[in-house]
Amino acid sequence: MQSDPLVNSDPSWFKDAVFYEVFVRAYADSNGDGIGDLAGLASKLEHLQWLGIDAVWMLPICPSPLRDDGYDVADYTAIHPDYGNLDDFKALVAVAHRLGLKVVVELIPNHTSDQNPWFQASRDPGHPEHTKYRDWYVWSDTDQKYKDARIIFIDSEPSNWTYEPLRGQYYWHRFFDHQPDLNYDNPEVQREMLRVVQFWMDLGVDAFRVDATPYLIEREGTSCENLPETHDYLKRVRSFVDGYAPGTMLLSEANQWPEDVRPYFGGDLQNPEVPGDEFHMNFHFPVMPRIYMALARADRTPIVEILARTPPLPKGCQWGIFLRCHDELTLEMVTPEERKFMWDFYAPEPRMRLNLGIRRRLAPLLGNDRGRIELANSILFTLPGSPVIYYGDEIGMGDNIWIDDRGGVRTPMQWNAGRGAGFSGADPSKFYFPLIDDDTFGYQQVNVAQQRADPDSLLNHMRTMMAVRKANPAFARGDFKMLEPENRAVLAFLRTWDGVNLLAINNLSTEPQMVALDLAAFAGSTPVDLFTGERLPAVTAEPWSLALGPSGYRWLSIAAA
Repeated sequence: MQSDPLVNSDPSWFKDAVFYEVFVRAYADSNGDGIGDLAGLASKLEHLQWLGIDAVWMLPICPSPLRDDGYDVADYTAIHPDYGNLDDFKALVAVAHRLGLKVVVELIPNHTSDQNPWFQASRDPGHPEHTKYRDWYVWSDTDQKYKDARIIFIDSEPSNWTYEPLRGQYYWHRFFDHQPDLNYDNPEVQREMLRVVQFWMDLGVDAFRVDATPYLIEREGTSCENLPETHDYLKRVRSFVDGYAPGTMLLSEANQWPEDVRPYFGGDLQNPEVPGDEFHMNFHFPVMPRIYMALARADRTPIVEILARTPPLPKGCQWGIFLRCHDELTLEMVTPEERKFMWDFYAPEPRMRLNLGIRRRLAPLLGNDRGRIELANSILFTLPGSPVIYYGDEIGMGDNIWIDDRGGVRTPMQWNAGRGAGFSGADPSKFYFPLIDDDTFGYQQVNVAQQRADPDSLLNHMRTMMAVRKANPAFARGDFKMLEPENRAVLAFLRTWDGVNLLAINNLSTEPQMVALDLAAFAGSTPVDLFTGERLPAVTAEPWSLALGPSGYRWLSIAAA
C-alpha cells in the first residue's frame, strides 16, 4: 500500500504532535438525532486546525451494543449506524488530511462484545459456525484458573470468569463480563486482527491507539499481564504495519509502571540506541496522578520521583502524556495513603470516585481556577512526551457526577450559548446525555464561540501555548534534565535539542514563590521569555533568582555559555 504523502512524509510526526481525544457521540450532531456523528466531527475539524491540534483521536466508532461506549466491539470493519457509515468515515479522513490533521482510530484487540458474531458462534455448540469459532475465546471448565490475575473493574466484577450455560463452560474477561477476551493462542485470531488493521490502513488512517495491550495472553501462575508471548504478537503487528503502510503510528495503552511499559516500545532494553520494534508511543499513566498530587501538596517530589524511575526510550519512540481522558483519573499506581489523600482532596463526594480513580474533568478537579488550569497545561506541554487534550478541556468544560460510570465526563461539546449549545438541532431532551447547565460550567457561560471572541480566554491561551510549543521543538524532542532547587514548590527543568536550551519553571503553589536555580553552565547568557520576548536578568555563576506569582510559570530560552 502506498502511504499518504501528506500525512506520512515524516515518520516521526507524532513526536511533535499535539493530540486531541474526541468522543464522536459527544462532539457534533449533523442529522438532528441528538447524537454526535462522523459528519458532525468533520464539520468541526477546522476548530482543531485553528487551535493548533495535529492529530484527532476518535474513541470507538465501530458497531457495538454500547455497554462500554464502543469498547465492546460487535464488528471491527464497519461504522456504528449512530455515527454514519464507511463513506462518512472516508469523507472525514479526506477533510482531516486536507487540513493537515492526522486521524487516529481505536484498535481493541483484547476483547469483543458478547454480541459479536464470533462469540455467539463460540458460545453455542449448535451454531452453524461453532466449529470455526469454538476456540476464538478463552474457555475453561473451571473458574479457578489464572487466580493470580487481578480484577481490574473491582466496582462491578467479582471475577474474571463468567459461566456460559449454552456451552457449559466459563469464559475469561479482564474487563466487563459482556466483554469476553479473545484467545491469542489461536493463530487464526492473530491473523484476523492483522486483517482488521489492514482494513483501516486501507481507509487512510494515520495511527492506531491500541487498547489494553498487556492482557492478550494468559498463563497459569502469572498475573496474565506483560507476558513474553504478548510481546511476540505485538512485534508481529508492528512488522506488518511497517511493511504495509510505513509512517503509520502505533500507540499503546499499557496502564503499568514505566519500567513495565518500557518493553512495549521494543528494541534492546539495555541499549536505547537500538530503535523500537513494538509501539512508537506508549502512555505514561503514572505521571498523571502525580501532577495532581504535586499541585495539591505544592511539592514537586511526586513528579521528580516518577520521572527518575522512568527508563530511557529507544530511538524513534515517544511517551504520550495527558491530564485527563475519557476514563477515570486512575489511582492504581499510588500507595493506599496517597490514594486516600487524592480522594479526600479532589473527590470528597463518593459519586466522584470510580474503581480506583476519580471521574471528574480537568476544570472541576482544579476548582475552576484559571491559573491552576493554565499551570497544569504548562506542565503537560513541557514534560517529555506528546500531549493529549481531552475534548472540551480547551474551554474548561465541567462534568456531571450524576450520570453513571464514566458518562459524567462524556457530555455534549459546548460550541455556543444557543439552544442545544451548537451541538445539535434536536430538542435537548433527546440528547444522548444532558448538557452541562449549571451556573459555573453551563454551556451559556462556557462555550467555544464566546471564548474565541475573547482574546484573554482559556481557549485563546491554550492556542498560544500550543503555538509556542510548536515553535520550540526542544519541548517535543529534547533531552530532559530536572533541576532541584531548595524550594520544592517549584518544578523546573531543562529541555535541550539541536543546540537549543529551554527552561520551564512552574510554581506549584497558590502563593507567590522565589526560586534560586543553579544555571552556572549558562553564565553570561540572557534568558528570554518565549511568550512575551521579555529579556530577563543575565545569568551569572551565582544562583539565578526568579519571582513567580501564584501558580505562575515561565518558558524561557537560554543559551549555553
